[in-house]
Amino acid sequence: MSEAVAFGVGVVGYGWMGQLHARAYSRVRQHYPDLALQPRLVAVADPADDRRLDAAVDTYGFEAASPDWRDVIARADVDAVSVTGPNFIHREVAVAAAEAGKHVWVEKPVGRDSGETRAVAAAVHASGVQSAVGFNYRNAPAVERTRELVGEGRLGRIEQVDLRLLADYAADPGGGLSWRFETARAGSGVLGDLVCHGIDLARYVVGDIAQLICDVDTFITERPRVSDSASHYDKAAGGEPAPVENEDYAGALLGFANGARGTLVASRVAVGEQCAYGIEVHGDRGALAWDFRRLGELRLCLDQDYQDASWQTRLVGPGVGELGAFQPGSGIAMGFDDLKVIEAARFLRSVADGKPQGATIDDAVAASDVIAAMQTSARDRRWVKL
Repeated sequence: MSEAVAFGVGVVGYGWMGQLHARAYSRVRQHYPDLALQPRLVAVADPADDRRLDAAVDTYGFEAASPDWRDVIARADVDAVSVTGPNFIHREVAVAAAEAGKHVWVEKPVGRDSGETRAVAAAVHASGVQSAVGFNYRNAPAVERTRELVGEGRLGRIEQVDLRLLADYAADPGGGLSWRFETARAGSGVLGDLVCHGIDLARYVVGDIAQLICDVDTFITERPRVSDSASHYDKAAGGEPAPVENEDYAGALLGFANGARGTLVASRVAVGEQCAYGIEVHGDRGALAWDFRRLGELRLCLDQDYQDASWQTRLVGPGVGELGAFQPGSGIAMGFDDLKVIEAARFLRSVADGKPQGATIDDAVAASDVIAAMQTSARDRRWVKL
């Protein structure tokens, strides 16, 4: 094991994702013992009540806690800041952190629109700090293998890419009107929440999207109000009804720069679907498919004739992607939290080596540009070129 250098981290936002970042920092050296940097949980900020901040100190071992994110950035012993709060704080906090010389790990979608994403990117590049963005699905070993197979030409010329991102977290009309349903605080709806993951998966595996046409709709147009600290999973029986301001559903036809065609369908109100996120890729010589709910499996149709070809399900092994850092053999499942540990390791390597590894702010800009094109297409009812 190499001698590690202490590396102070701060976390802004102590909801589920902030706690997930804290766990990833805490675990990363257990899975990657040769990392040059040893994360130290220095400070956390969240505007919630004191009990939440006390829990951050008691449970995760943060050395300090504050209701004001500026206190985290001002600390000389904080080298990097994780920005894990709602979309409306992403730009302000991340820009301030980068301008203060702190490396930044920001959750997707990085702001409420492409302008805010680009503002964060500009600050990161101007300051010369490293960045990471929470496109964690690309970190799954099976997804790494899909990228390799496509890059090696095993599928032949890529013809069709189908993306599916369906969830039921907002399917209950009695679910509370949290910040996610308000334009001023979230920006877009399912586009910024789920579609951005699909865009990153498509870009990572196949390549850039060159043109698209998109349709969006809001199926549940009113929800009862809840407190600011509530999540989009919370019920709000008896709350005052208020309008939902962004989209529940998005569907798109995609044209890739390499000539492939694709489809995308996403919904946050799909009854019967829980985290049904996946990608299918068809080439002129083979096909593959990955489903997040079966994280360690890859469905393959390779090296056969054109007609009557069959599918096989393969379990990824320790030699695929980062699985070997977590499990000794095929079939021993990884989990969502593990994908964040991989993300943390790549972020820390980026800082240590001075070279980007994993998803960065530039990937967030690319995704935000596609989302902006989708919004334009849905509004104008036309194809849009990127």
